[in-house]
Amino acid sequence: MPGHPTDPTLTDDAALAASLVREAGQLAQRMRAEGVDTRHKTSASDVVTAADLAAEELVVGRLGSERPADGIVGEEGAAREGTSGRTWVIDPVDGTFNFVQGLTWWCSALALTDGGELALGAVHHPHDDHTWVGGRDLPTTRDGVRVAQLVDKPLGECAVATYLHTTWWGVPEVREPFTRVATAAKVLRMNGSGSMDLAAVVDGRLDLWVHHSVPDWDWMPGSALVEGAGGVARQVTAGGYTWSVAGPPTAVGEVCALLGGM
Repeated sequence: MPGHPTDPTLTDDAALAASLVREAGQLAQRMRAEGVDTRHKTSASDVVTAADLAAEELVVGRLGSERPADGIVGEEGAAREGTSGRTWVIDPVDGTFNFVQGLTWWCSALALTDGGELALGAVHHPHDDHTWVGGRDLPTTRDGVRVAQLVDKPLGECAVATYLHTTWWGVPEVREPFTRVATAAKVLRMNGSGSMDLAAVVDGRLDLWVHHSVPDWDWMPGSALVEGAGGVARQVTAGGYTWSVAGPPTAVGEVCALLGGM
C-alpha cells in the first residue's frame, strides 16, 4: 500500500536507477571489448547484440529482487506485470548500431513510471563514465552533482538532434514537417542515440531533441532528465505521427507549431 514504511522513496529509486544503468553499461562495454555476436532486427541499422540481451537480463534480475512488485518493459523483450502501479522501462544499450561500429555515442538507460506518470529517468555513458538521473520532481544530476537549469532560447539559436532514418525521407507526412523544423534551427545533428542526445541537451552540449514514432525506452529516460533540468518535454500528433520534442520551453513551443501539432 502507498505510504507503507517499506515503500521506496523517489530518492531510493533514483539511487537504484543510477546503479542499474551503470552496471548494465559497464557490462556491455566489457562484452564489446571481448567481441559480441550481432543480428539484425528490422533493418540493416536496427541491430541487437548479446550485450543488449545480457545487460537487460542483469537489470531485470536486480529489479526482480529489489522491486519485485514493479512491472517491467524491456526493449529486448523483457516483460512483467506488476502489482504496485509502477513500471520500469529498460533500454539496455541505446545506440546499438554505434556500439557495434565502435563509436562511443551509446549508453544504458531506463525510466520509472508510477501510476502512469513518468517519475524518473537514468542514463549511463560508459565511455566517459557519466551517469545522469532526474525527473519532474527530482532535479537532474550528473554523477551526483545537480546540473544547471536549461537556458530558454528560440529554435533559431538551437542545435537540434534527431535520428531520422533514411527510409522516412520518402514519407511526405514525416519529411515535410521535419524540414520546417530543421530549416528553422541553428544546426542539425544525427548521432544515433536518443537518450545520449537528451543527456547532452541537459548538459548544454545540444539544445533540443525532436523525433517521431519514438518507443518509450528511447523517450522516457532522457525526457525525464530534461524535465528535471527545467526543460519541457512534449509529444504532439501531426499528420498521423506522434512527435517527441524536448528542450527549452520557447523552442519546444516553436517546434510543435511548425510540426502542425498546435
